[in-house]
Amino acid sequence: MRTILVIFLAIVVFSCKETKMKSVTMKEDVSILANDSLNGRKTGSSDEKKAAEYIAKRFADLGLQPKGTDGYFQKFTFKASKIPHQEAEFTSEKNDSTETGENVIAYLDNTAENTVVIGAHYDHLGMGGEGSLYREGDAIHNGADDNASGVAMMLHLADSLQNKDSPKNNNYLFIAFSGEEEGLLGSNYFVKNPTIDTKKVTYMLNMDMVGRLNPENTLAVYGVGTSPVLKQTVNANAGDLKIVENESGVGPSDHTSFYLSDIPVLHFFTGQHEDYHKPSDDTERVNFEGMEMVSNYIFSIIKDLDSQKKLPFRKTKNESEVVPDFKVTLGVVPDYLFNGKGMRIDGISEDRPAQRAGLQKGDVVVKTGDFEVTDMMSYMESLSKFEKGQTVIVTIKRSEELKEVEVTF
Repeated sequence: MRTILVIFLAIVVFSCKETKMKSVTMKEDVSILANDSLNGRKTGSSDEKKAAEYIAKRFADLGLQPKGTDGYFQKFTFKASKIPHQEAEFTSEKNDSTETGENVIAYLDNTAENTVVIGAHYDHLGMGGEGSLYREGDAIHNGADDNASGVAMMLHLADSLQNKDSPKNNNYLFIAFSGEEEGLLGSNYFVKNPTIDTKKVTYMLNMDMVGRLNPENTLAVYGVGTSPVLKQTVNANAGDLKIVENESGVGPSDHTSFYLSDIPVLHFFTGQHEDYHKPSDDTERVNFEGMEMVSNYIFSIIKDLDSQKKLPFRKTKNESEVVPDFKVTLGVVPDYLFNGKGMRIDGISEDRPAQRAGLQKGDVVVKTGDFEVTDMMSYMESLSKFEKGQTVIVTIKRSEELKEVEVTF
């Protein structure tokens, strides 16, 4: 199977004379972008360049206009950070210590006054490194959900928006962002160096990790407070999806760059999982039926908003500014789609306090020490009360039964 995909990728990327692709499915796009041959699409790598060329070829086959600074491409130079958790920085000086990323940008011109931006980042972690949660050495991090799924959905929407009955009252700018994993580099660069008039952008849609819709059909939608009309539209089109809303326009993905430029945003996310930032985030674990459901939902939102004039922008509470500082962690992946009381665990990191204490995926933390946990914010606030080496009693709910577990941070 890998050999077939490698051959197909080579044909698609490097042959300009091939017959145009027709009806490429989201599964096929994910399979190509998350194939081992691209070695995890590390920002600035030759493998990311191959992924960019594939996306550009897909844009061309869809009949979309190039809208970068060099055809479909918009290059930027950055200096990668050598300090953990510090973002990379742009630089105009290209030398041995700098790297080059490139956004891939295409345009559907409906001769309308305003434009909708639809984006998804295509870079990932390469062989691992600082952002990886894998502790067994270098390995290919294919990022099928993060974020081949978002790129595939963006391409699917680009195809759907050219049907004769598709909404025509806006133009559409499609951007595959580079450098998201390095600190939202590609989207940040674009809003500072736009290839269209961003004052004519009515709103921006971002898809990051949309490939793991759960059995309850739960979808997180962020940014519903960034324009007065979005909350109603998001819920009116939900259908069989269970929507978990978040008003804030600020979050750890590319929509943030547009929100900070006073553009209304919606960010779609099917939730974190145990394969997040690990080599196991592979194509076979993606829920493609769920992706169809989410893509159809986003398309219905676009159609619903098509009759609106340029959406008014509204600032929201920046939740990142009120997150408390904490020196300890449990070493768990929270379930960001959980809207019950407490903080539900969606994954356990190896050799961390939670694993050593016997906590399990699905456990709901309802109390840490003397501090009640009702949601994600109260969970983080509780962690800020403890120091490394301290031992506390953590109360969890497991299968409707309350248990007390001793945890040493």
